[in-house]
Order: sequence, then structure tokens, then C-alpha cells
Amino acid sequence: MKSIRSGKYLYLCAALALALAPAAFAQDASAPSSNGGSPTSVASGQKMKLKGVVTRRDADTFVVQDQSGNSYTVLLNDRTSVKTKGGFFGGGTNYGVTAILRGLNLEVEGRGDGTNLVAEKVRFNDTDLRTARTVEANVTPVENRVGEAEGRIGQVEQNAQRLSGQLDELAAVSNAARGGAKAAQETADRAVEGVNATNERISALDDYQAQNSQSIQFKVGSAVLSPEAKQQLDQIAQQAGTAKGYVLQVSGFASSDGSTEANRRLSQHRAENVIRYLVENGNIPLRRIITHYGYGELQPVADNATREGREQNRRVEVQVLVSRGLTQGAPVAASGGATPDTQP
Repeated sequence: MKSIRSGKYLYLCAALALALAPAAFAQDASAPSSNGGSPTSVASGQKMKLKGVVTRRDADTFVVQDQSGNSYTVLLNDRTSVKTKGGFFGGGTNYGVTAILRGLNLEVEGRGDGTNLVAEKVRFNDTDLRTARTVEANVTPVENRVGEAEGRIGQVEQNAQRLSGQLDELAAVSNAARGGAKAAQETADRAVEGVNATNERISALDDYQAQNSQSIQFKVGSAVLSPEAKQQLDQIAQQAGTAKGYVLQVSGFASSDGSTEANRRLSQHRAENVIRYLVENGNIPLRRIITHYGYGELQPVADNATREGREQNRRVEVQVLVSRGLTQGAPVAASGGATPDTQP
């Protein structure tokens, strides 16, 4: 575990992008159900304890998404206590509300005001705070560069529109002299097609679609990569080297044997080892890997009641996502650690 806490490892994990909404921890049983993507309202006076990950941060509010996909808007005020967990007698370290960043795993206690959850307590781990700070430091410059790229594409679109108007005028003059109404219409249609193509590319910049995925298997209670797993990851890295506009999404899982918390840690450890191998041995740039997550025994692909099913559930899924706005059909890579997962 000491190597997992090393500075080098924290840097690798911290650079994962927030392009996709990260999964969160389980919420309190009294929380309302999802309402289809919009923030879930909290009844006035309702007391709630919420666990999840910060997906959006504004001046006096932030949005938390729990494991079930429910989003809640949390309201901060001057009475909100922001601290780390632990310390003698549970004291922890006090922080200002500015410590709440995107990607931070935390717990919130408070009461509803009819719409939002008014936070009374916000608690998180020191490790999660350091990770969130590093993510923010790496993601913000990338977002700025994407915004600059969108601005340049927008300028190209404006130029295309101005050129379209000039072509229309020239075509009108030419056709007035030649009586060629048909030629004028064809010229206008071509100009509109160019503008439409530019609009589609702009709209697709943040539209990622799954290209391929691959499942990496692990032994019982282990997060060690087998020779077969390393061969799979080598193949992913080799094929990704020729792709454009891709990111890798890494998700860890475990079977239902062992405690729920131990399985969550084990699945997280498995996902972290896969990322470490891809970066250190496959030369995959950090900007190409989005935030990883360990789901524990959730989302099984087979029945945990059978030995074969548990073997299939001890896995890490590596999924290749491609941005439609940055590639035009370019070839993309196929993608394919506690005593949990105990042998029956």
C-alpha cells in the first residue's frame, strides 16, 4: 500500500480527465429517486446524508452525483462545516468552501429547502482532496485549450458564412448575365453544405462514443496483472498509438465474496494497476485516460452464485471512447487490489 500512496502514483491518478461524469458512492436510503438527469429536489426540512462525487462547482453551490446516477444541488452558507475525516476524537482539519472541487469524493449532511440540500457538514479524506486538486490543476488547462479550439472553429464557421454570402452575390451577377438560375442554386447549396459540416463538427467535439472494450481478468483476492492481462494491455496500447481523438475509461469490479468495502477497495486497486501499466509500459498519455473508479461487487456480468460467474466478475473493463468531432473514421484501438473474492 505504500507504493500506492507514493507521489508518483498520486500524479498518475490525478491527471484523469472529468470528461465523463464519474460514478459516486451509495447515498442514504431516505434519498429520493432519480428524476431523469435533472437535479433531484429535497423536501423542505428533510434530513439527508449524501455520499457521492462533485460533478459541478459554482460560487455557492455544487452538484453531487451518487452511485445510482441521482444528482443533487448542495447549497453552502456561512454555517457549513467543511473538514477532513479522522484526527484525534474525530476532529479532522478545517477547510474553507473553496476546497470543494470537481472530482472530490465526499459526504454531505444537511436538510432540504424544497429544492436544494442545504449543507451543514461536508466531510472528505485527505487523499481524495489531494487527488481532486491535482485533477483540477490538469483538467482546467485542457478545458481552456478545448475552448480555444472551439473558438477557432467558430471563426472558421463565420468565415465560411461570409464566403457563402460572397459566392451568392457573385453567382447572382453571373447568372443575371447568363440567365443561369440553376447554377446560382447549386452554388448556394454547396455553400450551405460547408456551413452545416462545420456546425456538425463543433457539436460533436464533446460527443464521445464507445468504440470497443476489453475485459481484464484477475485471480481471487488479487490485483496483480497476469502475463495474459499484460499482453492484452500491450495490444490496447499498441493499437491506441495510431488512433486520434480517443480516451480510455477504466472501471474495476469484484465478485460478491468478502465484505462490500473490501471489494470496493480491491476493485479500485485493480483499476489503478491497469492504469499504471498502460502509462508506464504502454506509453499512454495521461490526458488520454479519464477518471477511473472501483465499483466493487456492483454491476456483475455473471451470477455470483456460481464459481464461473465469480471468475467473470473479477475484472477491469477498459473501454475506448472516441470523439466524433476530432476524427473522421480513423482506426481506433480495440480495448477490451483485504480478503475479498475468497475461493469457495
